[in-house]
Amino acid sequence: MSEYKKSETIPAGNAGVVFWKQREIMEKMRVDVIIPTYHPGQELRSLLTRLTRQSFGVSRILIMNTEEEFWDKKLEEDFPILEVHHLKREEFDHGGTRRAAAALSDGDIMVFMTQDAIPKDQNLIENLVLALEPENVGAAYARQLPAPDCRFLERCTRAFNYPEESCVKTSADLPRLGIKTFFCSDTCAAYKKQVYEEMGGFVEKTIFNEDMIMAGRMVQNGYGIAYAADARVIHSHNYSAMMQFHRNFDLGVSQAEHPEIFQGISSEGEGIKLVKKTISILCRKGRFWLIPVLVVQSGAKYAGYFLGKRYQKLPKALVRRCSMNKSYWE
Repeated sequence: MSEYKKSETIPAGNAGVVFWKQREIMEKMRVDVIIPTYHPGQELRSLLTRLTRQSFGVSRILIMNTEEEFWDKKLEEDFPILEVHHLKREEFDHGGTRRAAAALSDGDIMVFMTQDAIPKDQNLIENLVLALEPENVGAAYARQLPAPDCRFLERCTRAFNYPEESCVKTSADLPRLGIKTFFCSDTCAAYKKQVYEEMGGFVEKTIFNEDMIMAGRMVQNGYGIAYAADARVIHSHNYSAMMQFHRNFDLGVSQAEHPEIFQGISSEGEGIKLVKKTISILCRKGRFWLIPVLVVQSGAKYAGYFLGKRYQKLPKALVRRCSMNKSYWE
């Protein structure tokens, strides 16, 4: 059972009755956590340990593991709520694998995570569940905090994409937020199973971006996407400029393959805002030597995204070289 925040203001009269009925319903929700893994290391044990100590109890943890020979079977002994399914490398797909896991879940809420996202505290699941309370909200995603070894520029990106204030984004926000309206991250995101199924589930095959494709469908069908800033995970990467190129190439490909979601909605505006904001921070902090690094990284991101959006016009050999997920093209 979840123990709700005592500082929360409780309505009086009939509104208070509705409040407590909602709480009772939410406390009875079954939550399954779904984690695709690939050659997991010690970080997975840390993740599982923290998941089993949450204030809102998890019913099952479904692991979709690629390449069984690298799986540590002792994890299943130490964490009895694990249910592990093994895949061959060629069977993995960003959308299809998560779709298969969702079909195995009988939870009312499904929380998708990656193996390197570590809960900041024991309230992660509770705060995601609370963010899903409103009837019109279909999904909620967590705030990603930088790891201790995270470089300064990536810290700026994390702060830009995952601010301190929570919000709910709907179709009414499209003119103001653009592509950011659809932003959602399966690094740590919760979905109402009923709404997920109503949307037809994750796409069967996608190079990347299955979370934003699903969020886009939800927004188009009248649902909101909640950003739960108080649901926090530690997760960051120190990507090189070339890795940023490859990642954004795949992002561009995913958007080009799903014009029903992304056509007519520009992503470039958010990128420009991020660069301006980061330059402002660098100047204020006196880290001027990082401005050329930012320019190179931003150029790599844009070049990758630009080419990815136009991948159909490129030779197949070049497409594969540009992509981070090379097995997608086999």
